[in-house]
Amino acid sequence: MPTLTLPALRRTAFALTVAAFGCGAPADAPGEAEAAQSSGTDAQTMVDDLLTQEATARDKLMALAEAIPEEDYGWRPMEGVRSVGEVFQHVAADNYLLPAVAGVAAPESTGIVAEDYATVQEYENRTLSKAEIVDQMAASFDHLESAVAASRGDLDARYEAFGGEFTGGGLWTMAITHLHEHLGQAIAYARSNEVVPPWSR
Repeated sequence: MPTLTLPALRRTAFALTVAAFGCGAPADAPGEAEAAQSSGTDAQTMVDDLLTQEATARDKLMALAEAIPEEDYGWRPMEGVRSVGEVFQHVAADNYLLPAVAGVAAPESTGIVAEDYATVQEYENRTLSKAEIVDQMAASFDHLESAVAASRGDLDARYEAFGGEFTGGGLWTMAITHLHEHLGQAIAYARSNEVVPPWSR
């Protein structure tokens, strides 16, 4: 029986390993099914993260809308700037508009159409009581959450809006950052009217 040298033993071991795992492909090279599963997991994680951020903004905006007295809903820091009530109506309007851009139509009762921004302005400019504005906000958040949750697996879709092009992921990121932008504005409005945000008490 011939004696195998150390290099020969190494070559034999390598050959046996290749034979066992097949074709010499790296053991950690992902197949198509694994890559698809990874992509789906990434999309689900992103959507879950977006919904977490949306829920944070929702809870605080709704709390402020409830905490600010109705007599202060007409307050604005200067002419040409949205009032307290108009800020909340604007938030509700865009909660309907951005899903509409992605093909999730706003409820017919809102009158909002993605291709016609005048319909958004009409929605925002309605004269409503505080209770009606709070109800409209709550309904708009429900609509936005449903649209974002339904987008899993379609974050790479392309949409045209506001003179540019967005992926689904980019559109929803815009929706969430928009909420946080106006949350900061609403906090400033509340403080200006000596209203302490409920979560800061």
